[in-house]
Amino acid sequence: MSELTELSYALDTFYFLICGILVMWMAAGFSMLEAGLVRSKNTAEILIKNVALFAIACTMYLLVGYYIMYSSSEGGILPNLGFLLGAENSVDAVLAGGDDAPYYSMRADYFFQVVFVATAMSIVSGAVAERMKLWAFLAFAVVMTAVIYPVSGFWTWGGGWLAAAGFSDFAGSGIVHMAGAAAALAGVLLLGPRKGKYGKDGSIYAIPGANLPLATLGTLILWMGWFGFNGGSELKVSDVDSANNVAQVLVNTNAAAAGGVIAALILAKLWFRKADLTMTLNGALAGLVAITAEPLAPSALSAALIGAVGGIIVVVAIVSLDKLKIDDPVGAISVHGVVGIWGLLAVPLTNSDATFGAQLLGIVGIFAWVFIASLIVWGILKAVMGIRVSEEEEYEGVDLAECGMEAYPEFSVAKK
Repeated sequence: MSELTELSYALDTFYFLICGILVMWMAAGFSMLEAGLVRSKNTAEILIKNVALFAIACTMYLLVGYYIMYSSSEGGILPNLGFLLGAENSVDAVLAGGDDAPYYSMRADYFFQVVFVATAMSIVSGAVAERMKLWAFLAFAVVMTAVIYPVSGFWTWGGGWLAAAGFSDFAGSGIVHMAGAAAALAGVLLLGPRKGKYGKDGSIYAIPGANLPLATLGTLILWMGWFGFNGGSELKVSDVDSANNVAQVLVNTNAAAAGGVIAALILAKLWFRKADLTMTLNGALAGLVAITAEPLAPSALSAALIGAVGGIIVVVAIVSLDKLKIDDPVGAISVHGVVGIWGLLAVPLTNSDATFGAQLLGIVGIFAWVFIASLIVWGILKAVMGIRVSEEEEYEGVDLAECGMEAYPEFSVAKK
């Protein structure tokens, strides 16, 4: 029996690590998506942001974030402050059996959780693209990944007051995606829109991305990585029920993404009279965000419908935020924030253990904390070092101003 227990422990640990690697691959997806949706003169900077934020998230979550999120008393509001990961699970603890016995490595848990933190921060990157100072963004990333995200993570997955209230979020429609969007919204409001995006008469001017094939590649990478995002959140695969659950989660995740694509594509055709590629890509991501809060309970058809509603919502949200002059170059606030809220509200439709009251409490609690805390941090950074590049630097492109290089130098030479 001890050998069987150790084998199950090894299998679940390995599964957790592989799912974490899939989620890490989403960093490449965000990089490609954002690089495709910004102008060529801002490409190198958006890429360095995505690489650097991943490194910062891994370091800050290692130093303090993981401890804050998972080392505090259940039902609380204020987490404990501490450092590093603590001791690994011992063989005796694993073989002891019982409900409290660990069934996967603590280090695997950290690895899986840290890539979620990086995902939340990646959401911010696209929303503030093309006009934010690189070092202001990286300074915010330190605080976001060390404190802001771990605190609301403690409230929920860490067993804090929202978990005690019955809030349900299987893989993070609110904990990860809405939180990232709330931080992004706070930054965008203080940052202001890109030059030339909105006219004085209220007109809205499109600023097309430089590389739609790259954006499409990024979306498909994210779609693939999401199987680790949702599938790994089952936390176990070494028994029949868990294995069946993982399979259902992956089927539902795929169905929701497909539903989001189809709904967004049809709505764009009806509304704009064109098959809009960027809306279609955001429809896929919206379907994925929508199902993330509960990818296990629904049937595959229900998951497709939940994703389809997300695909409709994201198109409406992107147009609506533009009318409000909230400039989000990649639609991150709409995809991850507005649709994240829909995903949380959809949970009680298929999960009888969830309630709309607890879901609304979680939405308000997470959004209020992340938005207000982020607004304060962005405000301090704006006062201390400034968060926006100069108008001249924005015109020339932040690649030259912040990185001293261009992503496509041969095109610049050809133009000259």
